[in-house]
Amino acid sequence: MGDRIAESAAEVFDGLGGEYERAFAGLPGQDEALRWLAERLPAGARVLDVGSGTGRPVAAALVGAGFRVTGIDVSATMVELARSQVPGGDFRLADVRTYEPGERFDAVCAFFPLLLMPQRDVAASLERIASWVAPGGYLLFATVPGDLDETALTWMGRRMKVSSLPADEFPARLEGLGLTVLHRHTATFQPDSRIAGPEEHLFLRARRTGPVAAPTPPPTGDRTP
Repeated sequence: MGDRIAESAAEVFDGLGGEYERAFAGLPGQDEALRWLAERLPAGARVLDVGSGTGRPVAAALVGAGFRVTGIDVSATMVELARSQVPGGDFRLADVRTYEPGERFDAVCAFFPLLLMPQRDVAASLERIASWVAPGGYLLFATVPGDLDETALTWMGRRMKVSSLPADEFPARLEGLGLTVLHRHTATFQPDSRIAGPEEHLFLRARRTGPVAAPTPPPTGDRTP
């Protein structure tokens, strides 16, 4: 790969394909959150999986539980993998910053989809994701926290720029968007050590208890998630 920095999340994940799924298999905080959600949703509930990747484990678990799952991802490779591995889901090539679902969902899952974009877009995208949760619905969210704005690093053998927000900002922003944070958990996860080092993960579970506000349009400019 050399020192060239990937230009977009699509480029990164087109290159990773199923390698990403193998490296992050058995992520405890994610599996626990999915079990928690499945116990609370009615049969046939509508769920949106933001950054659906290969479709496993998130969409696969939700489809297996009897829910109607839509997945969006910026990587064409990931979308094709998800369609083949989870035929019961509806997977679409889309960017969280421009996607218009046309409906709200009983639950939205967003596991690590906001890292490969400028910091200004992280906040705007979180607002958009929150707006897609129907009244009484749930949000499962996870990220790698930190005050980062397009910080260059090497991850899984690839050079890229990552952004995030400090850990306390995520629950505070969700509360300000009409969601009540029900659970917060941080943990260190070690992916396949041959591929990546340990990561600090922040997991949030929230529920829509306040009004749904129309999201602020994200900043104009390149869409290179």
